[in-house]
Amino acid sequence: MNQTPRLLAAVDMGSNSFRLMIGRVDESLTASGPASQIFQVDALREPVRLAAGLTPDKYLDQPARRRGIDALRRFGDRLRDFSADHVRAVATNTLRVAKNASEFLIEAEHALGFPIEVIAGREEARLIYLGASHDAPACAGNRLVVDIGGGSTEFIIGSGYSSKLMESLYIGCVSHSRQFFPSGNVDEYAMKQAELAARREIQVLVRQYRAAGWQQAVGSSGTARALAELIELNGMNDNPAEHGITREGLERLKRALVKAENANRVKLVGLKADRIPVLPGGLSIMLGVFAELDIERMDVTDGALRLGVLYDLLGRTHHEDMRTITVDQFMRRYGVDRAQAQRVRQAALGLLAQFPEPRNERRDDNLALLGWAGGLHEIGMTISHSGYHKHSAYIATHADMPGFSKTDQARLATLLLGHAGKLGKLSGSGKFLDWRMLFSLRLAFVLCRRRADESLPEITVGQRSDGLDEGFEVRLPKAWIEANPLVEYSLAQEADEWERIGKRYKVVYA
Repeated sequence: MNQTPRLLAAVDMGSNSFRLMIGRVDESLTASGPASQIFQVDALREPVRLAAGLTPDKYLDQPARRRGIDALRRFGDRLRDFSADHVRAVATNTLRVAKNASEFLIEAEHALGFPIEVIAGREEARLIYLGASHDAPACAGNRLVVDIGGGSTEFIIGSGYSSKLMESLYIGCVSHSRQFFPSGNVDEYAMKQAELAARREIQVLVRQYRAAGWQQAVGSSGTARALAELIELNGMNDNPAEHGITREGLERLKRALVKAENANRVKLVGLKADRIPVLPGGLSIMLGVFAELDIERMDVTDGALRLGVLYDLLGRTHHEDMRTITVDQFMRRYGVDRAQAQRVRQAALGLLAQFPEPRNERRDDNLALLGWAGGLHEIGMTISHSGYHKHSAYIATHADMPGFSKTDQARLATLLLGHAGKLGKLSGSGKFLDWRMLFSLRLAFVLCRRRADESLPEITVGQRSDGLDEGFEVRLPKAWIEANPLVEYSLAQEADEWERIGKRYKVVYA
């Protein structure tokens, strides 16, 4: 069993701010067994305002890119002594929608020194709830968590540490402020329009969320915390001793902004300079949340995405990886033949392990991804046996898969698409990072085609590279292959298929 790391780090590349959180893992023995807690030991925040750099045609402009790279370079300096498996960096809405995100991420990963995952909206919501539930006041029933970010707002209902309903809407304090309050100007009409726009977006989830119900409402992250501080410090709650966000507090804060006519001129105790440009947008969204979900009071927690990332990372070190749980759930949902999935998985992992360590990737990460592909390669059969690998890939691409980043899902889908059929559909896509993984999965699929529990002979594989001519070599016992003519025929077809995309595939019977 892996030793629990003493320090873990999370980088949250939000649409408004970039944040780094370093947590110390403390383990204790409780009445119900071992338990782990994470305590913050260091934190950095940079008001990058990445979403403010999105052009109308969804390209990140150069100043925003430079602010982001400079912040990540400083984060990377702080993380210099961390190992790769103790750091996780995630990016959210702005990098989900920016058309030049891939270009920015290459430079960003170099500056940070660690891989960066662009996560989908619902995965962001899951991690937000995980963080908030570890930091919010205890709640016996359902808990509603609302996180207003720079470019999106997440809504989650959960119980304990588990989320039940998750939604991510494209409304955020940066985008809303830019749209409705240019140059910080605020009046009654603009505030009303901004609030109505937020309510229109929120209406899509109101019926389902009210039906589920909640006993506690919690606001997480920067916008909720800033609103709560302004309301409390400026005595805007009816009860001065009350903490958190109240409906009357939001209305009084709105009146103060409208009276000042510009966010830059409002005089409020505790209003930080970097929060001024996004205050009107964040306030109007929160007013819409309270109105549509009929909330009177909301607790506030600092625990949000970055704390959730840390607890998720801790789970991975304890062999409780959410991605493994998700794969198991998908196998049940789509009625996968588990025995066959296990045969293909074991064979593929054994083949990949024979190759040298990859230069730019972690072997353990690739083995995990290949194992999940082995488990899910037949999920498309619930749709149609004909071309099922295409359906498998479609599901992996478009389904909500908790724990998986968008990059994880794209690579998984490519493996599922390529494990059978023609390779031409992949050779020019540029999506696949390691052909050895696909080679191992395809060969395992051929070797396990009989769907029977039988021992495979000793099979040796390797990678060939003769100048510009690269490919693979497979060595099998001649006596075994003579007793399995279907395998021999399938390998000949495989060799032809690889040759078509310019990669040699040599089969040696010894």
